Amino acid sequence: MSIRVYNTLTREKEQLVTRKPGRVDIYQCGVTPYDYTHMGHARQYVLWDVIRRYLRYRGYEVFCVQNVTDIDDKIIAKAQSLGISPDELARRFDREYLEVMDALGVERPDVYPRVTEHISDIIDVIRGLVERGHAYETVNGVYFDVSSFPDYGKLSGRNLDEMRAGARVEVDEAKKDPADFALWKKAKPGEPAWDSPWGRGRPGWHIECSTLALKYLGSGFDMHGGGTDLIFPHHENEIAQAEAYTGEGPFVRYWIHHEMVNVNQEKMSKSLGNLFTVRDVLKEFRPEDIRYFLVSVHYRSPANFGPGELNAAKSARARLVNVIDSIDHVLGTPGAKNGPREGDAGAGPAHDPAAIPGAADPAAGDLKSRIESLRNSFIEAMDDDFNTAGALGALHSLAREVNSFINRRRNAAFPPEDLEALKAARDTLWELGGLLGIFGVEPRVPGEDSRLLGKLVEFLVELRGQARERKEWALADQIRDRLKELGIVLEDTPQGTRWKME
Repeated sequence: MSIRVYNTLTREKEQLVTRKPGRVDIYQCGVTPYDYTHMGHARQYVLWDVIRRYLRYRGYEVFCVQNVTDIDDKIIAKAQSLGISPDELARRFDREYLEVMDALGVERPDVYPRVTEHISDIIDVIRGLVERGHAYETVNGVYFDVSSFPDYGKLSGRNLDEMRAGARVEVDEAKKDPADFALWKKAKPGEPAWDSPWGRGRPGWHIECSTLALKYLGSGFDMHGGGTDLIFPHHENEIAQAEAYTGEGPFVRYWIHHEMVNVNQEKMSKSLGNLFTVRDVLKEFRPEDIRYFLVSVHYRSPANFGPGELNAAKSARARLVNVIDSIDHVLGTPGAKNGPREGDAGAGPAHDPAAIPGAADPAAGDLKSRIESLRNSFIEAMDDDFNTAGALGALHSLAREVNSFINRRRNAAFPPEDLEALKAARDTLWELGGLLGIFGVEPRVPGEDSRLLGKLVEFLVELRGQARERKEWALADQIRDRLKELGIVLEDTPQGTRWKME
């Protein structure tokens, strides 16, 4: 099996063939830190976190660069409105971005370059474009001459007439063509500025990413990521600048774009007032539930966001966690007591197929076979353009198999063969779920503190059981309620009382 990715440039799924065998070099467009990080940002960075994890799982070395656009019109305008410097504003919201990404379990990039720390590199690229006849100076700055690059429009599929009519081209009467775009903006009074051959000023937006990608990855690197809203003009302009500067192509082998996060079927945006910040969502939902929501939809499909969708993701993830808890109970890890919960999702009918209690269940071999089959289904889904929704489907199928397996032996002892099969299932769920980041960073392998906690809780559960036998209901309820206040939930089932951390 080989990984296939949808390439926006060719509009086809292509087999992943990397520039360097066994290594994938990635560039992500980073945030412009002028406000709080929202769920639209989260979709991109969780997606690429999953892609990086999966590529490593498949044996690749992965190197990722993600820029910080820490100088921009929006940063300048907001800083002026708050009476602080653009640098202070950018650093404040850059810290906030990193904090919420850490909370979501998103691994930081290998290189995280700030634009303001690479002004000399950007000037060098602009100078090269001017010398090669691809850029020219006006009274307002330096512009890229789109007519000098015959392939302009190959990523977006637009022609120059469409681009000239577009609302996003920059207005400057001194430009040769309305579609030409700024590489260097000459400073206005009160704006941050740096010295350059064309006077004091600052870089245009697009040249920043071309420069940083070429500096840290070189020409022809493997993957470039971003939202579909960046295809034009940003990524179109990146290609033109980079390939005009180097004189070779491709600048990037595979362009991978995710669709937007919508609210009530409309794009989440500041202008519509329907933004949900990650920090606010984290107050209501666990990071793993947020990640589950984000990976439950294929990245090339829009994801409709709201409390209903998040609660559905929370419930779906809980079904997987419940299955792991059931296995833990059978295996005797802390919190385990007498088998699965009544009514676990996907559970089969309750019966005991074993003629002799404790005899090996012939289905143990079948479960091991199904584990490998569903692992392969997970890999097939992820190999097919990182289909995280299909990968989740494989995990839920495995969870149903496990529930059915446990419920078949509901009132009998589990022989070694069964325990071995269940442990393999648990390890597989942890391993594959971990690639999606929906169970946390590490499996919940109990340490000494956890083992002590388990013994204390089980002692209290035993005391509560004795109180119930004596019909001391008030005491039994008090033990249950006090444990709940500590985040420990008791569940009374026909197989006994189980507990779990809430």
